[in-house]
Amino acid sequence: MHAGTLRYNQQLEHGQKQLCDLLAKEIDENLPEAENRIWHAHPVWFLDGNPTVGYSKQKPGIRLMFWSGADFDEPGLTVLGKRFKDASVFYSDVSEIRTSELRRWIEKSRMIQWDYQNLVRRRGRLERRK
Repeated sequence: MHAGTLRYNQQLEHGQKQLCDLLAKEIDENLPEAENRIWHAHPVWFLDGNPTVGYSKQKPGIRLMFWSGADFDEPGLTVLGKRFKDASVFYSDVSEIRTSELRRWIEKSRMIQWDYQNLVRRRGRLERRK
């Protein structure tokens, strides 16, 4: 796990830290080729420079977000916006995480990706990564 991710998790209260430690462990194990770093103040995993999955502390709980998750066709993920193709789920306790579901989403994050890395260059227009 990236040192910044460890620091991020350490500053959380106990239950949230357990939850984020489990998320980071599962993401690291199931997306080993990804680069993990702190981006916009929270842990994010990148594939070839493209943001793929990350989590952050928010008022409703810990938000696990998949940048291209809107195309995963997964009922457990909520699509908040249509323009950027992201989808997420909120957790308030580690017991809510279903690891088989999480692993399936992580695998889909590898296979289904929109090109966020070049979003500015394309003036806000998203294209599917090949």
